[in-house]
Amino acid sequence: MNIVLQILTNNIFPLFVLILLGFVLDKIFTLDINSLTKISLYVFVPAFTFVNLYQTTIELDALMAMLATALIMAANMLVSFLIAKARRYDESMTSAFQNSVMFYNAGNIGIPVITLVFSSTAYLVNGSSPYLSLALTIQIMVLVIQNAVMNTFGFYNAGKANSRWYEAVAVVFRMPVIYMVGLAFLLKAFPYDFTRLPVWPALEYARNGLVPVALLTLGVQLSKSNIRLKNRTVYLAVFTRLVLGPLFALAFIYLLRLEGVVAQVLMISAAVPTAVNVALIAVECDNQPDFSTQVVVVSTIFSGITLTGVIYLAARLFPV
Repeated sequence: MNIVLQILTNNIFPLFVLILLGFVLDKIFTLDINSLTKISLYVFVPAFTFVNLYQTTIELDALMAMLATALIMAANMLVSFLIAKARRYDESMTSAFQNSVMFYNAGNIGIPVITLVFSSTAYLVNGSSPYLSLALTIQIMVLVIQNAVMNTFGFYNAGKANSRWYEAVAVVFRMPVIYMVGLAFLLKAFPYDFTRLPVWPALEYARNGLVPVALLTLGVQLSKSNIRLKNRTVYLAVFTRLVLGPLFALAFIYLLRLEGVVAQVLMISAAVPTAVNVALIAVECDNQPDFSTQVVVVSTIFSGITLTGVIYLAARLFPV
């Protein structure tokens, strides 16, 4: 019960404060959702991806985590596609449904939850948290893969529903985040510490700005959305994301023979709600923005319950 309250008060509640603030501000001032979305996608997301990737040391455990994350996303993509086809969704809804299931909130929910779990008393050794550093490294690798695929395939998938394939590809190459991934790997090959450059603090500020601006933008989009509480497709997407997601993770953890901290982090991170950026991409590509926004909000609400069960199960299955 303690972990439930911690997740709700420390991780879920603060998110909804910012979402609510964005909702209220739009009702008062009628904010421009397209401008807010572009600020996030062209400034904050690239900075967030670049800084995290450049500062993370990539070792064998991290590479295995990246492989597992890619496999989990592929399984989510396939299952969500089959569900969409079975329910006869059109191409636009199929793309939105896939994105809402594939891409999860590995950053502003995943990282705090992993920090909370591996700093708890159950993981303390002589008053310290010896597993936290590895756990955060694994989670950042999950985040890097999620961001890289979301800002390439995610954009293409959303864009192709309302445009030709080459136009959707062009949208992907207009996104600066894909160049930031390549730049981060390139700079990591040099012995110079680029964090000493005067521009680095600006990148840090931009990285830290992603979460609040994205959540405020989500609130603005929610304010403009046509909310339908009886939309079964929303709940189906949420169930697939929060329940089937960690089950896929469990299958690949056993397949790759992962254990301990790595296995726990991968299973827990696969149980977090749909990424806020899914709603931003839907707005940018004009592909089911109301549906995507509702999935983000509803999955975030229910994750406070489902995450608790997954955290408990991961600790029992993969002890450290």
